[in-house]
Amino acid sequence: MADKQLNDSLAGLLPDEICEIFNISPAFRGKQIFRWVSTGVTSFSQMTNLSLDLRKVLEEKACLSSSRISKTLKDPDGTIKLQLTLQDGLAVETVLLTDKEGRKTACVSCQVGCPMGCAFCRTGEMGFARNLLPSEIVEQFLYLEQEAGTLSNIVFMGMGEPMLNLEAIRKAVKILTSKDGRALSARRITLSTSGVIKGIYDLADNGPLMRLAVSLTTADPALREQLMPVQKNNPFDELKKAIDYYAKKTGRRVTLEAALMSGVNTGRQSAENMISFAKDINVNINLIPWNPIGDLPFKTPGTEECKKFVSILEKSGLNVTLRTRRGRKIGGACGQLGISKKISP
Repeated sequence: MADKQLNDSLAGLLPDEICEIFNISPAFRGKQIFRWVSTGVTSFSQMTNLSLDLRKVLEEKACLSSSRISKTLKDPDGTIKLQLTLQDGLAVETVLLTDKEGRKTACVSCQVGCPMGCAFCRTGEMGFARNLLPSEIVEQFLYLEQEAGTLSNIVFMGMGEPMLNLEAIRKAVKILTSKDGRALSARRITLSTSGVIKGIYDLADNGPLMRLAVSLTTADPALREQLMPVQKNNPFDELKKAIDYYAKKTGRRVTLEAALMSGVNTGRQSAENMISFAKDINVNINLIPWNPIGDLPFKTPGTEECKKFVSILEKSGLNVTLRTRRGRKIGGACGQLGISKKISP
């Protein structure tokens, strides 16, 4: 089904759009409805400051949510994964991550499947079906808040390449950060890209202002092209320039991410390559041991292998974080998301 045949729910509309589409006045009514939607209400009857007549109109003409939760999985480490069935029967996954300090982060998807084809990612094996609508992005966040209470952060690191659906993400961010609704701080939003240079410049120049993460994985051009086909049309020299531009334009340090695969990108030369790429630009390094995925031909590095890699980077003066793996038991860890097939009603 093409995007133009799909319809946004109220979760994808701003107050003025609600008023215009449903012929509602005065304008503050749109703000009231918008506020109710941002709290995650599940029925129009909960909108108690609206008249019965207006609630009836909304029930007849509007849709609170265009997706539904079809499966909920919970990991003992606190990770929650939701499978959402969309209005056309396709499905995506979204994940709640809780860190050691108790901060809760929504890891949301922006596409059904992914066209980037990264060799180490389950989503990349699935191919691409379509972009998500703004409402379908916002609904993921609202569903996770229903499950776990108030969330601290949102990261566009789920299924799909955010830079290829940037307009929908812009709309979703505008909705989630609106003072009339959820009022999420833009400083708590991160977008992770596989390295789409055009999108990095677009985001730097046109916003919204948010944290940027680039999935580098390796700074060996030939190896990266094998692992991440995006490298072919987004070469290192130009990618580095784009990252530097973003950091200087926004005043925000950019995160370079790498999934560590044993014997593939964990050796000394791999570390030296990353040091060479990262020098002279305002970045930090975020490493995560690769999470097992089906029959993919990679191995998770051991503790000592990771420590040696981290040590080489740190001795060069780089700021490095080795992330704790969470959600592996429910397929909710980095690179493990993967549902896109049609689900029966």
